[in-house]
Amino acid sequence: MTVAEVPRVAVVTGANRGIGRAIAVALAADGFAIAATARDPETLTDTVEEVEKVGAACAALACDVRDEESVAAVAAAAGELGTVHTVVANAGIAGPTAPLHEITLAQWRDTLAADLDGVFLTFRAFVPGLMTRAGGSLIAISSMTGKRPLHGRTPYAAAKLGVIGLVRTLAVELGPHGVRVNAVCPGAVAGPRIEDVIRNQAAARGITEAEALAAFTSASPLGRLVRADEVAYTCAFLASDRAASITGEDVNVTAGVVMY
Repeated sequence: MTVAEVPRVAVVTGANRGIGRAIAVALAADGFAIAATARDPETLTDTVEEVEKVGAACAALACDVRDEESVAAVAAAAGELGTVHTVVANAGIAGPTAPLHEITLAQWRDTLAADLDGVFLTFRAFVPGLMTRAGGSLIAISSMTGKRPLHGRTPYAAAKLGVIGLVRTLAVELGPHGVRVNAVCPGAVAGPRIEDVIRNQAAARGITEAEALAAFTSASPLGRLVRADEVAYTCAFLASDRAASITGEDVNVTAGVVMY
């Protein structure tokens, strides 16, 4: 195999469902081989099938983004697929929904470990290789909650705003090496996870689930939730040469709920 024939690889953490799966499929459609990760690789079966349907290779890899040895193992395995060009740090947890004074230190630390430390560890494992190759794209999935308050979600909000700070600073560090770093900030994405959020918001605020849903959709000029594939297409753009001058940005995909 010649250098030109070595496939470009995209690593997507938390690729077993929702946004992560959609990102893996979108990048596969753009010609990337996919290293898809989840804590339990058996949950990646559907992702692998969907990626292979578009004609791309896909490796299902076990990864706990809170554990640096686990992430290092993924970096080594992804390198066996080809040349790693893009890394999407998507894995994370919702964390608790409760007033700050009722949140335990363990819950706080668990949320930041998955949602902020996990981005740090994921990017750190791949940065040396991208610097050596003088090119590539790092994409972190943040959230509009990092910019806009959401009742009872202080650990999640703190982590997601922290991701934006990480991205901006890393973009400055890696720019001279030709590596771009961006964040994508989804709004409320239709699917099982937002259904859990809505249910928890309703319970925490003493409102109905319909009212909790309306709090998201009524704030949107489009009057709707975001689709997972809309977030995925944004990631695919940021991974592409069409985004060659975009770095250090936090790109909103919120159906207009957040415009800053």
